[in-house]
Amino acid sequence: MKPAPLYSDLEGMPDGGQAYWRVCSDGTRIRVAVWQGAGEKTVLVFPGRTEFIEKYGDVIARLLDRGYSVAVVDWRGQGMADRHPTRPKMGWVKEFDDYQQDVAELLATVQEAGLPDPFAMIGHSMGGGIGLRSLLNGLKVKKAIFSAPMWGIYVEPHMRLLAWVVANFGPFLGFGQKFIPTGGPENYVQEQPFEGNALTNDKRSYEIMQSHMNQHPELGLGGPSIHWLNRARRETSAIVKAAPAPHDCLCFLGSNESIVSKQAVRRVMGKWPNGLLVDIDGAQHEVLMEQPHVIEQLWLEIDAHLAE
Repeated sequence: MKPAPLYSDLEGMPDGGQAYWRVCSDGTRIRVAVWQGAGEKTVLVFPGRTEFIEKYGDVIARLLDRGYSVAVVDWRGQGMADRHPTRPKMGWVKEFDDYQQDVAELLATVQEAGLPDPFAMIGHSMGGGIGLRSLLNGLKVKKAIFSAPMWGIYVEPHMRLLAWVVANFGPFLGFGQKFIPTGGPENYVQEQPFEGNALTNDKRSYEIMQSHMNQHPELGLGGPSIHWLNRARRETSAIVKAAPAPHDCLCFLGSNESIVSKQAVRRVMGKWPNGLLVDIDGAQHEVLMEQPHVIEQLWLEIDAHLAE
């Protein structure tokens, strides 16, 4: 494995990590980072769209404090992974199944780095959609944890007809490699001040997100392409129908969620016999990066789930 950069100096990042370049079966280069814990179990972290390994420093640190080893991935199209060849700031994937190649390289890295066998998976937003597909494909973990999983995309009622038309017909009209109508090349936290943001109620967490972009703007990603939206809608519809997976599942959903579909999350969790949905009053999309009292509640739930 070839070493890759890892910005351990960014706020919240724990020491001791090592990042590697991995080349997927289709030739796409991604980045995977691992941390060796004191125990005998590994937790896989599946980030959301636009995100990158270093954003999960606090989550990684908390898992290490509990004795787990950790492995995190930069999905294709974002972070330091290979991006769209001409529009690197645009969210892009050819097919959502391609993300499963990234999962395969993540698992291979865990094995080659000598980490313990994977025990649990934490998937946030788009990573929750990729994670559910992985579970349905037989991902060998015992526990699954989802944070505002993208099992559907929320669209404002007055925009739903336009979104449907754009997603279904845009790619066939030659607009697939253009930003969605509400998107552009700038990362959300670079454009949106804390006041009125849709991610978190915690100002300090938001400032950390902004500082990451200020220090390493190359990690940032803007809005998704129309092609990505088309494929995302197709994939979320399929996994909602196919769910649940057999794994023990814990899922967090903020009452003020406005990015993923709360209805889709409730539909999936409502038919997951060994699954628990925890509603977080007042929380927004980034429930793992919310106010301290929310974080405390979440980790009590996570500890109980992983200890069962």
